[in-house]
Amino acid sequence: MPEVPAVTAAHPIKPTHPAIKAYYDALKGFAAHGAEHEGATETAFGRLLADTAKSVGWTLIPEQGLKAGSRHIDPDGTRRDAYNLPRGYWEAKDTDDDLDVEIATKFEKKYPLTNTLFEDTRRAVLCQNRAAAGRFDLADPQQLADLLHQFYAFAEPDIEGFEQAVAEFRERVPELAHGLAEKIKEAHAKNPKFEAAFGTFFALCQTALNPNIRRDAVDEMLVQHLLTERLFRKIFHGAEFTAAAGQHR
Repeated sequence: MPEVPAVTAAHPIKPTHPAIKAYYDALKGFAAHGAEHEGATETAFGRLLADTAKSVGWTLIPEQGLKAGSRHIDPDGTRRDAYNLPRGYWEAKDTDDDLDVEIATKFEKKYPLTNTLFEDTRRAVLCQNRAAAGRFDLADPQQLADLLHQFYAFAEPDIEGFEQAVAEFRERVPELAHGLAEKIKEAHAKNPKFEAAFGTFFALCQTALNPNIRRDAVDEMLVQHLLTERLFRKIFHGAEFTAAAGQHR
């Protein structure tokens, strides 16, 4: 499973982050060429989000469509984590737009506002749990860093529980695998039916996979299979999922 870097109080995004410096440099470059319209500044902020997302294990996906009630919407950006779960959204607005009016419109349209960042290059409003969680002056590097930190640190209760479960499972896998390996070793020594079935399976592996495959390698295959099968049965409450998967091979 992929390691997911955490943004915590002990490891915040700092105003000296290279992506923040690159963002301000890009804005200066656009201003020098008189290109301060939304299309240009949106590119700079999108790059900032893409680069900082990588540093926390997320991916920025531009204009990925999704359902909002009965409507179809296309946020300027969707952030997904290493497990492909949506973690937040980004909406870029023109400096002539009123952010509060824009946000009110999104509320009416059932827009996802669990963790959504609205910005117009000068300022930003972060909405979390369908309420304004903070307002930020984007000309201030510290406030920009605070915005990004608060945005990336947010986790819905279900996602927080999922990440905790993944971490605990990762820690327990070696222990579980060792226990299964010991049971298989005991079965080889004390269970004639298991040993006979294993002999048939081992011969199949020699034919289908590798004539020189080792018995301990096949034991390891059994451990991996048993761990995976037990996990899916626990998550999907029975054999229906594995049976359906087998039918679609």
